[in-house]
Amino acid sequence: MATTSVNRTVPAAPEDVWELIGGFHALPDWLPYIAESTLQQGGRVRSLRNSDGDVIVERLTAYSEAERSYSYTILRAPFPVTAYLSTLRVFALPGRPDAAEVQWSGRFVPDGVSDAEAEALFSGIYREGLDALHATLTARQ
Repeated sequence: MATTSVNRTVPAAPEDVWELIGGFHALPDWLPYIAESTLQQGGRVRSLRNSDGDVIVERLTAYSEAERSYSYTILRAPFPVTAYLSTLRVFALPGRPDAAEVQWSGRFVPDGVSDAEAEALFSGIYREGLDALHATLTARQ
């Protein structure tokens, strides 16, 4: 099993960050790579279309408003992994009410690629996503 995790400090209070990213349907609001999100099964499954036209289907597996986190699995995607589980989480920073730390982490079994290749793929996706989140929050100020 391979794992990766990316953290990014962003310029907004944790509750404001969570308000933007905490909805399972909210990826198009801050992640330019995702052009469209459609909820299914009462909001527990999302069907995403990326900017290349690929479809990614994910299932919500855990959600905590109090901990500002949610976890999801991939049901279908053009990625070379199986058994994918990811968590998106927002943390408060002590003494910094106008900033938060966001962590995007995942674990998965590479399929046809090495652990290092799969980890590099998702580290890049997470890093670019959190960079886009930072840019979105900066533009709102």
